[in-house]
Amino acid sequence: MRVLKQLRRSITLLLAVAIVHHVSTLSTQAAVLGQGQYRNAVASGESRNCNNPSVNDVQRRPDATALRYRPCPTASIEASQENPANLAARAGRLRHGVNLSHWFSQSANYSKTHLETHTTAQDIALIKSMGFDHVRFPIEPAPLLADTPDPSILNAAYLQYVDNALDMILAAGLAVVIDIHPSDEFKLRMNREERNIEAFAKFWRAFAAHLSKRDPNLVFLEVINEPMVEDGYRWYGIQGKLIAAIRAGAPNHTIIACGHRWSGLYEMLFLEPYSDPNVIYNFHFYEPFAFTHQGATWAGPNLPFYKNVPYPSSPEAVKLVLDTVQDEPAKYNLLRYGEENWNAARIDRELGMAAAWAAKHHVFITCNEFGSYRKVVRAADRVTWLHDMRMALEKHGIGWTMWDYAGGFAAVNKTNGQAQEDSELLKALGLKP
Repeated sequence: MRVLKQLRRSITLLLAVAIVHHVSTLSTQAAVLGQGQYRNAVASGESRNCNNPSVNDVQRRPDATALRYRPCPTASIEASQENPANLAARAGRLRHGVNLSHWFSQSANYSKTHLETHTTAQDIALIKSMGFDHVRFPIEPAPLLADTPDPSILNAAYLQYVDNALDMILAAGLAVVIDIHPSDEFKLRMNREERNIEAFAKFWRAFAAHLSKRDPNLVFLEVINEPMVEDGYRWYGIQGKLIAAIRAGAPNHTIIACGHRWSGLYEMLFLEPYSDPNVIYNFHFYEPFAFTHQGATWAGPNLPFYKNVPYPSSPEAVKLVLDTVQDEPAKYNLLRYGEENWNAARIDRELGMAAAWAAKHHVFITCNEFGSYRKVVRAADRVTWLHDMRMALEKHGIGWTMWDYAGGFAAVNKTNGQAQEDSELLKALGLKP
């Protein structure tokens, strides 16, 4: 009897050890999945019911309490297999560019007169002659939607204006990033309900199919400008769906993806690259904001009070303009800007983090928005900041696209529809000796 009791005790102990080992193994696998292999599981559809998307839309990460979208894989993603050499060549076409703002986006109207006169063949020729190799072409999607419940049916008349603009840009020898650049209202409405995201995906699939006839070595497709989705995990899933839709319409074109919120550097660093190998990742950089947006009325409560804010920043430099700021919160924010010591070295360190992220994930990145608002900034400081930005970006091998050509952050001086080079700015950008 004593022997039987000892035998039962030994068997129980062995079973307990085996169970603990099995649970430990599962926990380790889950932790590894959460840390490094999560997106591979998403791509493979492992242990998921892809016939019922609602089951898979949200999964809890094993290493966090946050929720993350897990879109089902599509064959179209796997069909895109651009080799690294080809993608490197394409990324090389996005070295130094400029944004064509307020033409097909951010406009009070999209009339025939506006579309045909705002940016002309003369402007495009000037952009090429100044040394830019590509343009980012922001497009408000709303006018492209036909007056029908089906978002995959595009407005043929408006689409012809888009095609005419693309023909003009490509004829000048410039590469072009098609940037879907919706109004804030459009984005907030899209983000509010899943059906609106699905509608936007259908639109993108149809628009991508139309654009698929263009040379994929010269035309790039950007998912969206600054999505305004606060939850980075949610945006990861939404963007995955949109990438799949674009890829279904344009199997060979390179897609430009971004982080959540306002697509800043932090938001790009938050991303895990998608399984689609033919994607370039982008970020926007407007730091330090107190300098680059001084005098702006649309970007926060402090900025309208600022004028002649210096760059580089230091407590001593900022002290000279503090007394000109009457609003106390704005004054406090400006005091902090001085203490943050923004200069070329600080910018270099920050952009070095972007380069390190790209190297870690073996992906290509681009900074497709950076610039300084011209209204009240001291011209010499603006040129210094642009120079420091360009030097750091190029040091780290990051292509760039300045914001913008002829708007509030302009690369040219434009009066009465006639644009002229800004020679000091072009020197700062390394485009002129």
